[in-house]
Amino acid sequence: MNISVNQFNSPCSCGREHRIEVKDIMISSRAAEALYESMKNGALSGYRRPMIICDENTKAAASGKLSRVWQLCAELVLSPVNLHADNHGVDRVHQAFEEMGAGAETSGGAPDLLLAVGSGTVHDLTRYIAHEKGIPFVSVPTAASVDGFVSTVAAMTWYGMKKTLPAVAPAYVYADTEIFSKAPWRLTASGVSDLLGKYVALADWRIVHEVTGEYICERICRMEEDAMEAVCQCMDGLKAGEADAYEKLMYALLLSGLAMQMIGNSRPASCAEHHVSHLWEMEVINNHVDALHGEKVSIGTVLNIGLYKKIAAAIRAGKCHVKPYEGLELELIRQTFGAKGLYDATMEENTPDPMLQVEPERFVEKLPRIAEIIEALPSEQEIVDLLRRGNCVYDVKQIGLTEEIIPLTMRLSPYVRNRLSFNRMRKMLEY
Repeated sequence: MNISVNQFNSPCSCGREHRIEVKDIMISSRAAEALYESMKNGALSGYRRPMIICDENTKAAASGKLSRVWQLCAELVLSPVNLHADNHGVDRVHQAFEEMGAGAETSGGAPDLLLAVGSGTVHDLTRYIAHEKGIPFVSVPTAASVDGFVSTVAAMTWYGMKKTLPAVAPAYVYADTEIFSKAPWRLTASGVSDLLGKYVALADWRIVHEVTGEYICERICRMEEDAMEAVCQCMDGLKAGEADAYEKLMYALLLSGLAMQMIGNSRPASCAEHHVSHLWEMEVINNHVDALHGEKVSIGTVLNIGLYKKIAAAIRAGKCHVKPYEGLELELIRQTFGAKGLYDATMEENTPDPMLQVEPERFVEKLPRIAEIIEALPSEQEIVDLLRRGNCVYDVKQIGLTEEIIPLTMRLSPYVRNRLSFNRMRKMLEY
């Protein structure tokens, strides 16, 4: 399966010109062979010092199928122990680069092409380093676990604060089915969870558009909806181990990533449900949680859908009212983020306050339309059933948290990003 990226470069009815940086995407059991041929005689043959970035687990998963590619490259193999997409992970890559650089004169110089052989963390570290050093990289996913393979930004925990940092998209994607379909099921379920989170992300985007006039592109929304539909259709095939189902899942993940690439940020694929994940990753109100990104996103999806449905019912019953905005909850932010030394960074992230875009009169006017958008979402039970069907996580207790953390999570999570969500807008609602 090849994704023709040219179809996404056509004129768009939204009036904006969308740009795709990825040159080609291949999802196939022949992808490893195709990558080798490209490096020997094709588009990648001009690079003289390619280097693979991976960790010990992803090397074990991929080096057999990629043996001929491995022979053409230097390698940077990271320990997976406490390896995260954060400033410490970047420091580990920098240190490895420096150690390799000591012999650069005899080995032919610094790398001129990077190959990310791994899943989310390896890709975020590689895309960040590729941007920093001004060199291209190639994506070789070892699990269908996230939708960020073709992202143009790197989601990082930067000195304790969750940040979106400048990075680059891969020049090419070679997703070999025989590699990523053999990943532990937990990683695959994480990819399913990440995609189902788009229900909330798209609802947030549409609600914010109605209330503030924020730009939206329905073509990009439809791409995300197509990705969600694809994952729902292939769920049973994934559990049966069918290669075609895995290719459909990878296609859906990459389609979601292309949607983000077209708009230039993660708005189509990440909002209130991801804010929950980011808050827990920052460990502001919880200890370390041994959970994958997609697992936390799926819980955030369930929590937000449940909350949104409650508010929609109150709107229809005439029991939801708009009140004046009272501003940032400074004391709460000081007590929570400040206790982790993140008060200044959180205030910087929330300046300007995105809630200042919300005009009370327009908010009141749009309440019926907001209810309509929310009513189009699956119910909380329907989303839980979908997640159960994919053997995905859906409850805080499954990741070692308790239900007592939920109210504070929902109150604080909007502050991790300067992005307006309906969860944040409800600070102006009584219901």
